[in-house]
Amino acid sequence: MQGKDMAGNGINSSDSSSVTNGGWSKVLSENKASYLEYVDGWEKKIGSFLEYDIERIRSASCREGALAGIPFGVKDNFAVEGFNITCGSKILEGVASPYTATSVAKLQKAGAVVVGKTNLDAFGMGSSTDNSAFKVTNNPWDLTRVAGGSSGGSAAAVAAGLVPFALGSDTGGSVRQPASFCGVYGLKPTYGVVSRYGLTAYASSLDVVGVLSRTVDTARTVFNTMKGRDILDNTSVSHPGSANNGDVKKIAVLKVSDGILSKEVELSYAKSKNRLLSLGFELIDIELTSLEYVVPVYYTIATAEASANLARFNGLRYGYQSPEGKDPGELMQASRDEGFCDEVKLRILLGTYVLRSGFQDQYYLKAQKIRTAIRNEFNTIFESADLVMMPVFPTPAFKHGSAELDTFQQKVADLYTCTANLTGLPALAVPSSVEENGLPVGVQFTAPAFEEDRLFNVAGVLEAGFPSPTVPGIKDWSKF
Repeated sequence: MQGKDMAGNGINSSDSSSVTNGGWSKVLSENKASYLEYVDGWEKKIGSFLEYDIERIRSASCREGALAGIPFGVKDNFAVEGFNITCGSKILEGVASPYTATSVAKLQKAGAVVVGKTNLDAFGMGSSTDNSAFKVTNNPWDLTRVAGGSSGGSAAAVAAGLVPFALGSDTGGSVRQPASFCGVYGLKPTYGVVSRYGLTAYASSLDVVGVLSRTVDTARTVFNTMKGRDILDNTSVSHPGSANNGDVKKIAVLKVSDGILSKEVELSYAKSKNRLLSLGFELIDIELTSLEYVVPVYYTIATAEASANLARFNGLRYGYQSPEGKDPGELMQASRDEGFCDEVKLRILLGTYVLRSGFQDQYYLKAQKIRTAIRNEFNTIFESADLVMMPVFPTPAFKHGSAELDTFQQKVADLYTCTANLTGLPALAVPSSVEENGLPVGVQFTAPAFEEDRLFNVAGVLEAGFPSPTVPGIKDWSKF
């Protein structure tokens, strides 16, 4: 049986979806002062932006295009001309973007307006956005808690109603985890269908341009605007479209062992299953035998690629330069030591270790073989199911500096989100509930390659009954 909306109508990708920009156009043409006052008030509390350009808002109403005048934020590891590109790291403080990323340029061509660069864990390395060199981002639902990471600034800005959508990058869950923590939608597309040109590389075989939004329609429209082959990115591919018109009938649900999920996430996960059953979807329980290998495989590959990608940031040509260096060698060593935070240095060191002569076969190449096995297991599941549903993260948003979830435990908790990056498959975090502690929780759906329409269609059905929850005290400017 095909899933149905709350009126009993079948849902598939033939249903038109678009971002309604009438509300935003009116806000930006008639009520800019009120909007900017609102943004300033919330921004002082949550710290979601590293840069915010009021003048871009002032000229936004004269734009044309499908996304005319709609403001959006961009994670500060994307190049956007007119803004800096710090990647949340001291080593790139004050570095200006000389050009604009393809993904951003496509949105601008459609009329959308970049109003600021959002905060992130340095170089996308973290699960909290506490690893930024410049500020801490707070969760709008509870200012004592993290917004998630590494795209926490983008998630917080969207959840607080500062922008209707924002771009993030997803290397191991960096869009979907903060989306779950902040109660918004978080899309990680199929690897390669959105150009990475202009996105600062962390782990090149895992990095994907993602979208955080308040509505499913917004995520769909932004994705459709950005997707497509780009001659500036050799890893980019054309999107062939859905093989079955985005139809979803059967969903494989991951069985989770007792004690892994917190009480809040376990309850929310059960609510999502019951909601899907009530909407007419067929659910089948599955186990992923490769799940126990996901985290070590992910961090072996990601850190190895990060070690190579971050070698270019050496303090010699641009960015932070230590005053301690007496020659190029000392300058490079001192600049990297002082410019990189501890988390970035840890990952570079680990990656350098696994790439050493004699260790590549033992670690890196073995991890790549297990990665193939993980991909094959998902392919087998999709022979009998249209989607896979999993948790996003074992807990809701945790407190800043939480002793219960240190940086090592945060890495271990990435086991559910890393699967989509290792396999290259599309995944979407969907708001599931707001639990008794007042914090939102999400679930994620994973689809076969190029089947983003399946994700949007299921999310749209669920959204009809449980839309993105509203942070107390925020204003929905799109409905002005």
